[in-house]
Amino acid sequence: MRIGILGSGLMGGQLGTLFARAGHEVVFSYARRQEKLQDLAHRAGGTARAGTPFEAAQGTDAMLLAVHWSRLDEVLSQAGDLSGRTVLTCCVPLNAENSELVVAHTTSGAETLARKVPQARVVAAFQTVPSEVFFDVFAARPAVPRPSLVYCGDEASSKAVAATLIADVGFEPVDAGPLRVARYTEPFAMLIAQLAYGGRDGPELAYRFERYGRSAGSTVPKPGKDKP
Repeated sequence: MRIGILGSGLMGGQLGTLFARAGHEVVFSYARRQEKLQDLAHRAGGTARAGTPFEAAQGTDAMLLAVHWSRLDEVLSQAGDLSGRTVLTCCVPLNAENSELVVAHTTSGAETLARKVPQARVVAAFQTVPSEVFFDVFAARPAVPRPSLVYCGDEASSKAVAATLIADVGFEPVDAGPLRVARYTEPFAMLIAQLAYGGRDGPELAYRFERYGRSAGSTVPKPGKDKP
């Protein structure tokens, strides 16, 4: 796939690098220094290259939006028309201090983005794990079980693109449902950030969901059903 990266900080830089190493064509864009984009492209290898947000948005199979919430409108204006594009957003709608959500409860950052680019197909993905764990997860891809990663969106083909890229990085994709579920995944991202950055064990943190009970093949009786 051809993937445009809008925002080449920690999240965009690391995910773009791993997409390239997984065999995708990547265009890095939107950094304070052009030299940083060129360095990212060089280290990513393959066909990765540096470009402008407009160039990153042209002819892509998917775009990764990875900017601070305060930069959202600026980068969208530079990217141009996103009609028909699959846009994966890992943005969490945080205030300037990165301490609180500025959009929550009755809507989400992903839904707000979808209203700004109504002709695009928005999928919320990758925001529920810290960037520091990506390279470790990628290196451990042959291992099973893989860590989980939730995503949500309203359009099936774009969600399939997201699931493919999530698996390429080394996670097990977990379809959480429609885009409105980002109202839950974005606060969940804050919990993960607290666990990753608020303790002393380091930010290299991932999570995994496990199912138990009859639906998972268990023979354990339900409560109240174990009496003779």
